[in-house]
Amino acid sequence: MTGRRKESLKMRRERALALKPILADRYPDLTVSLDWTTPLELLVATILSAQCTDVRVNQVTPALFRRYPTADDYASADREELEELIHSTGFYRNKAKNIQGMAQMVVAEHGDSVPDTMDQLTALPGVARKTANVVLSNAFGRYEGVVVDTHVKRVAGRLGLTAETDPVKVERDLMEVLAREDWHPFPWRMTLHGRQRCYARKPDCAGCELRDLCPSADSFQA
Repeated sequence: MTGRRKESLKMRRERALALKPILADRYPDLTVSLDWTTPLELLVATILSAQCTDVRVNQVTPALFRRYPTADDYASADREELEELIHSTGFYRNKAKNIQGMAQMVVAEHGDSVPDTMDQLTALPGVARKTANVVLSNAFGRYEGVVVDTHVKRVAGRLGLTAETDPVKVERDLMEVLAREDWHPFPWRMTLHGRQRCYARKPDCAGCELRDLCPSADSFQA
């Protein structure tokens, strides 16, 4: 982020509306890049994706999902075996602990089914708002918040949609700026833009489709 002063809500909403069709045209596919077929699989994959690429997670999860098809299977799993299966995703001990704790709570309190509300999801071990939002929006079609990953935080800041750096505050700002129906597609497209154009160290401002609307573009010129 460039340290810009926070603009008025009206200005930020107007910019978001102008950005919306450009992002939609550039990134039409809203499919989450994690491979999953059930809410439990998506929840586990999202936990694994912390500090890890989705590509790596997708390499790990086929064997993991075959070995543990239900929450009860994770809950009763041998911890060392679980750790070995997810080892390559990094921070595997903590992730295994969270996955097993999450599964035990799902079994005990939710009848072996992943819950579908923000409060219930964020009460699970290892599940913060980002993970809960991913599961709610993709598995249940419910939009109770905005997914804020490192790309969204960076791109939203550069675009002047927020002056915050704390993910919770960034989410709050984006929920004010965006219409509710855009809470899912707009941030996902910002994530894709962060991966493909608005890089952390050296963004491709010269080739960026959003350049004319971006208040930070000139900051990255040589």
